[in-house]
Amino acid sequence: MALVFTDIIDFVKNISPEGEVYEFRNQLTITIPKRDLLEVCHKLKTMPEMSFDMLTDVTAIDFLRDEDRFELVYFLYSHKYKSRLRLKVKVSEQECEALSVTSIWESANWYERETYDMYGVRFAEHPDLRRFYMPEDYNNPHTGEPIYPLRKDFPLMGIPDSIPLPPYPEKYGE
Repeated sequence: MALVFTDIIDFVKNISPEGEVYEFRNQLTITIPKRDLLEVCHKLKTMPEMSFDMLTDVTAIDFLRDEDRFELVYFLYSHKYKSRLRLKVKVSEQECEALSVTSIWESANWYERETYDMYGVRFAEHPDLRRFYMPEDYNNPHTGEPIYPLRKDFPLMGIPDSIPLPPYPEKYGE
């Protein structure tokens, strides 16, 4: 038996009344204020009427705008009800941080690390927040600032001299 969207919406809105609801192609997304993230996630997992026991992914969207540049996206699944839910949290570039949900879902550990590595969004209280793919010292060689490859302002061809690239024999006829 799947959860009815109205049940999920009512449940989340009871905790976070400012939540914004979107449904597209039978997929439910609720955007909540960052301050409500841990409480909403904890209750979605632990309350029997929801039982979203699995976090399947965390990522970010970079809108490259002045206000609320990033949206963190949490993909949840309930085995009990065979239901999916996307939670979104808006994050500004100036306060590029949200609380970690690793205390609720252990799987968030790697997902948050990957999001930090690629977008630069920090997760407060994360047990081991460090780069996931890129070297720890992956900084702009000209400014010394850390660089995040999936940000929309990252140069399409990369930053010259930032990291050695593998040889491309097909380019040089080797």
